[in-house]
Amino acid sequence: MTEPHDEPRAHVSRRGLFGAGLAAAGAGAGAAVGIGGATTATGVNPFTAAANGDESIDLSQSHPFYATAARQPQGGVQTAPQRYCVFMTFDLSTSVATELQVLLARWSAAIAQLQAGKTVGSVEPAHGDGVGADTGEALDLGPASLTVTVGLGPGVFDERFGLASKKPAALADIPRLPSDNLQEGLSGGDLSLQACADDPQVAYHAIRDLARIARGTATVRWTVLGFGRASAGANQSTPRNLMGFKDGTRNITTDEDHDRFVWVDEPGAGAAWMTGGTYQVVRKIRMNIEIWDADVVSDQQRVFGRTKIEGAPLSGGTEHTTPDFAAEGEDGATKIDATSHIALAAHEANDGVKILRRPYNYTDGLNEYGQLDAGLLFAAYMNDPEHFTRLQRKLGASDRLNEYISHIGSAVFAIPPAPRKGSYIGEQLFR
Repeated sequence: MTEPHDEPRAHVSRRGLFGAGLAAAGAGAGAAVGIGGATTATGVNPFTAAANGDESIDLSQSHPFYATAARQPQGGVQTAPQRYCVFMTFDLSTSVATELQVLLARWSAAIAQLQAGKTVGSVEPAHGDGVGADTGEALDLGPASLTVTVGLGPGVFDERFGLASKKPAALADIPRLPSDNLQEGLSGGDLSLQACADDPQVAYHAIRDLARIARGTATVRWTVLGFGRASAGANQSTPRNLMGFKDGTRNITTDEDHDRFVWVDEPGAGAAWMTGGTYQVVRKIRMNIEIWDADVVSDQQRVFGRTKIEGAPLSGGTEHTTPDFAAEGEDGATKIDATSHIALAAHEANDGVKILRRPYNYTDGLNEYGQLDAGLLFAAYMNDPEHFTRLQRKLGASDRLNEYISHIGSAVFAIPPAPRKGSYIGEQLFR
């Protein structure tokens, strides 16, 4: 696809940018803000495998950062979900395009090191009295399947950086939706980082060092620490959310569905840089845990449309049996309530639309009322954010689950494809 001629903008050579990127591996940029304390890791996962299925955990496994083929996605999208996630968004504090370029180049160089289980430069003080580049808390822990996914928000394409002609038509803030109770401090952002790993300290370390690199160019906007992956990938057993139900039984797992619903094939005029990428929608969903716990299990099952223990649809069968939304009980009513969560979210009821879910559980301790503040860090990937908006309009208006949840945070980001070695995330934007 050819692109229209862009207005002239400042240019930085690839060699210059990667000089800056490698320099990031040797110079710290200050302490990260906004991350809670991390769980101490000792090489053994502090949560048992039984919490999320019985798959073995290999903390020496690593995922490459750089692409080896065209249109290859970043890690952390189709990658089998790891057990922990630290998600952070940033507001850019610069209006200079070259400074954004340098940040993306520095992040790319650092992420490649981190995913390989290496430090971001020396841990020793520079020249004997400086600040080390790598904070050091992940030394000897191994890569733990770390992936770091970088997203670009709608603000990257405003008047500050001269990139308006490169903005994908599908990239726009998620509109106000039914049941939203959004908090300004938990929504939006110019950039996003999603660090997922099988060791919580490895994920924390990655975000901490990347936030240090961003200092002076971007400031932390909001962050969530996730645990206990709340959706299954291919060949993984289905985990449970904090309401005790299996989550992600009908998630996208096949390459065919990824190609059809996740990867961007035709990003529109000027946005060829997004070909092979995807869009990330993130929602912080608070659960009213104490009200939920007071409900009887039979009603909880009607809310979800599935049995609590096995996760089978109420129409019968086992967990992976296709729900029969027309099946009726002896009373003449459908066995699966039409306003249950699975009935409203089913692709059969939404013109076949599917999204790739990749959520994590979270807890923020106790709220102002002394009640447990916990819920779901909902992250999903799709080739058009309107697919999420369409689903959530229906769910927000009628879902029986709404009595027990509140959407308090929201953001959307473009996820470019992975860069080739010698390049960096989003390089084509600045050509």
